[in-house]
Amino acid sequence: MRDEMQAIFGELFDTIFNESVTVFSGQYMGPGTWDPITETTTAQPVIYSGRGVFHEYDEDRIDGLNILVGDILLIALVNEVEDLPKVGHELSTVDVVPILGEVLAGYRIVTVGGDPAGVHHELQLRKA
Repeated sequence: MRDEMQAIFGELFDTIFNESVTVFSGQYMGPGTWDPITETTTAQPVIYSGRGVFHEYDEDRIDGLNILVGDILLIALVNEVEDLPKVGHELSTVDVVPILGEVLAGYRIVTVGGDPAGVHHELQLRKA
């Protein structure tokens, strides 16, 4: 059932929602060791990508504690994201700003959710 749902939603991303789907990249520091003497690490950034639909929260959902003004929701299909997004990962995408045009926007994942079937990720993002 999950594979069938992912295929259906993937087709919707390619057709009906095509204009709303945006490519993004994620990044987090991979495993490594910390040297306290030199204060350096051997950890290297792990970069992944995917595509999804960015959506602003409704005004009545913004409570000032859990969801802040400016937070956005990213819905991305599990099978189209190359890694597992987690809280604290940094995401970047291209935003369209009316006066400036396209600009690179950076966000940090605040919460991670999804659906019971494991078809999509629901990521709450906050400007980094």
